[in-house]
Amino acid sequence: MQHRLKVLAICSPIGMLWLLLGGTLVSKTESGDGCGSSFPLCNGKWFPTEITTELIIEISHRITTVLVSLLILMFVFYSWKLLGRYWEIKFLSLLSIAFIVIQSLIGAANVVWGQSDFFLATHFGISLISFAGILLLSLCVFELLRKGKPSELQFDKRMKFHSIGVLLYSLIVIYSGALVQHTYSSYVCLDWPFCDNSSIGLPNNMYEWIHMIHRAMAGLLFLWILYAALIVNRSYKNQPTIYYSWLFALLFISLQVISGAFVVFTKVHLAVSLLHSLFISCLFGILSYILFQIYRNWVNDKKENIDLPVDQLTEKPI
Repeated sequence: MQHRLKVLAICSPIGMLWLLLGGTLVSKTESGDGCGSSFPLCNGKWFPTEITTELIIEISHRITTVLVSLLILMFVFYSWKLLGRYWEIKFLSLLSIAFIVIQSLIGAANVVWGQSDFFLATHFGISLISFAGILLLSLCVFELLRKGKPSELQFDKRMKFHSIGVLLYSLIVIYSGALVQHTYSSYVCLDWPFCDNSSIGLPNNMYEWIHMIHRAMAGLLFLWILYAALIVNRSYKNQPTIYYSWLFALLFISLQVISGAFVVFTKVHLAVSLLHSLFISCLFGILSYILFQIYRNWVNDKKENIDLPVDQLTEKPI
């Protein structure tokens, strides 16, 4: 059973990442209307007769959603069965299932009723949380199977602040990037780093504002992660998990910025846009892992305090 669980722990985050990129492909190719407003049918039929590229992409994404959801349900079942005594497994299993359901409902609602661009921009963020939940569950499974107990990492207050702040801020940046896509603001600024390098100034319309605000926020995210990585390089080399997590975070935010520039240079080329989504997915997964370690320490400390005599509590009751 352990071998089966390990296979599922490898396949599930890969499948979730594939599903996430498939959703990006649907958005980039405007294939969301490939099946009209029918769900789960396609153009009101189980087997549509008029085949288009958009229809093939949309049906493929729907089928992938079903298959990946079944894969994740199996993964959650075996994780709970074998390692359900650990609170981390229960928490991450419920989190993953909940956000997959929310993600699917939003996708179905968009097909049937349509949604505003500002609401649709939340879909990618919810998909990222689903992916992060599955990734964290996989990492916990391997960790508990290998060590038999959770890892204990130590964060000072400064790194807790940066870890929590960077993740929350990254969600805002991700939303702004999804808004750029759904409002078709990618096409209004064809220079980099400014919207028009020959005439530097404030944006002229809403679409330029959306695009340039996203660039500015992404630049600030890069600087914040760079600063946190420098702190880790100076003070956390004795904790390889934290050290390498932040180094990989710096790597992926760098790739994210570079790919974002190439999205502009290539005039929103599909392959470059998919890479852009891939890099932010990997970055969000790493940041979520760091935050989860902080949350795990907090929960475990509370449990330890519950079992201690009153005079040994870290925070004594009033």
